[in-house]
Amino acid sequence: MRSTLCSLLVVLCAMFSEATVPRVPRVYVVVLENTSYGSVVGSSSMPYLNLLANQYGLAVKYYGNTHPSIGNYFMLTTGQILTNNDYTTNTYDVNNVVRRLLTAGRTWKVYAESLPYTGYVGGDKYPYIKHHNPFVYFTDVRNSSVQRNNVVPFTQFPTDRKNAALPNYSFIVPNNQHNMHDCPPGTSSCTLAQKAKAADDWLKANLAPLVNSSAFQQGGDILIITWDEGFATDKAYGGGHIAWVVVSSKARKGYHSGTFHQHQSMLKLTLKALGVYSYPGASQTATDMGELFP
Repeated sequence: MRSTLCSLLVVLCAMFSEATVPRVPRVYVVVLENTSYGSVVGSSSMPYLNLLANQYGLAVKYYGNTHPSIGNYFMLTTGQILTNNDYTTNTYDVNNVVRRLLTAGRTWKVYAESLPYTGYVGGDKYPYIKHHNPFVYFTDVRNSSVQRNNVVPFTQFPTDRKNAALPNYSFIVPNNQHNMHDCPPGTSSCTLAQKAKAADDWLKANLAPLVNSSAFQQGGDILIITWDEGFATDKAYGGGHIAWVVVSSKARKGYHSGTFHQHQSMLKLTLKALGVYSYPGASQTATDMGELFP
């Protein structure tokens, strides 16, 4: 009897935990590049990002999984570090976010700044960088003309927003001149502060219209802004200490979570928020970041 009661309590606790992540119509993921937490949170060069972090939610102990970039992008979308070779030309047939979304009947798109054209799955076309777009490595996308057409230039994003045609899941890829990897357009050398300002200006110009829209606020959509990894010298937990910000009318306002998380937790959160309860790779056993919601 005691054993049965204990088992029931475990199940009830698990159900309560599941319920902390709200079900929402749309999730947006924005990933910036190669910058550690201390150069982002509180930075005077990033007033918009810090406004969002203070108004909505911030994960204070969030860490990348590895160095360099590509392994982190794969963890965000497959729950695995499939490779640490940013220059890989391999195609991967593994469980991934696209597969899970399609199985559950959800829609998705990648909005990649400077992508040459809709359906492009080829290599770098600077300032577009392929390995910042993990979706183009998946067999689910590369082997399907239908799914390839969900990889679109970022110029399509405001059009889809205005036409109420945004998918359930959006993965947003700023180009290398706006993601803090390289200097802003028109400059050959720059400071970290200038990179940060260019990224912050881009976020404000392109995401503020979304965040301020009635559809976003009333629908409870979830926008997540994070980084793939910290500075190369920052080896903490594999990929360094990075900023992670959630924006949603359903998020706990001004809440700073001190719980340890990595990219597999974000993957779990994004799927769970869309009513998808089958998770790829390490996201199966990861935390769901539910503490950031009431």
